[in-house]
Amino acid sequence: MIQEIFIEELSKLNITVTDQNLKDLEMYKNLLIEYNQKFNLTAIKTEEAIYLKHFYDSLTITKEVDLKGNLKLLDIGTGAGFPGLVLKIFYPNLEVVLLDSNHKKITFLETVIKELNLKNITCINLRAENLPSEYREFFDIVTSRAVSDLRILCELSIPYLKVKGKMIAMKGNCEEELKESVKILEKLDSKILNVVEFKLPIEGSHRSLVIIEKEKETNKMYPRNYDKIVKNR
Repeated sequence: MIQEIFIEELSKLNITVTDQNLKDLEMYKNLLIEYNQKFNLTAIKTEEAIYLKHFYDSLTITKEVDLKGNLKLLDIGTGAGFPGLVLKIFYPNLEVVLLDSNHKKITFLETVIKELNLKNITCINLRAENLPSEYREFFDIVTSRAVSDLRILCELSIPYLKVKGKMIAMKGNCEEELKESVKILEKLDSKILNVVEFKLPIEGSHRSLVIIEKEKETNKMYPRNYDKIVKNR
């Protein structure tokens, strides 16, 4: 039943769900439930919540971003793979890097990727500010879901975007975060293009998509040491 609702809701986003998508998501869900007992990957544990609060929610960035081209995508603080791994399942054309500082979560992601036989997807076990220099100005899209304050997230994300690339921060209510991010966005030569607000199907949780575009190459001083970022020095 939940898959039928999932398919119906995705059709409203103009996303067609294939049999292979459903097969991959079912295996992903089962592995998530299994590994969650050992690694505490997510507080969301029921089948319905996984499909709506993880799988569907991950795909809502298509409200604002066309993912059909040959794009490079970085998912910062990916956790158990949201949204990056779900996006890869539906858009195999994407070249995806999943980034997380938690080794157990990276181990889980590598298991899922192997089981689903996904190609052109990489897992990196590092903090965002420690990404190798070859990733600077490299990605078309940087995503993050429920990761850090927006002000902090901007500095951790934007240096890795190409000029005219887009950062998509997936948030709940974020009015104060938007105000507090104005100064760092100026320093990072980037601007907010749009903020899309909506509610998840059935249970109605509030969501916001903050779409930010990079206008110029980022000063090499960014991202700074994490302590400096947090203290806003």
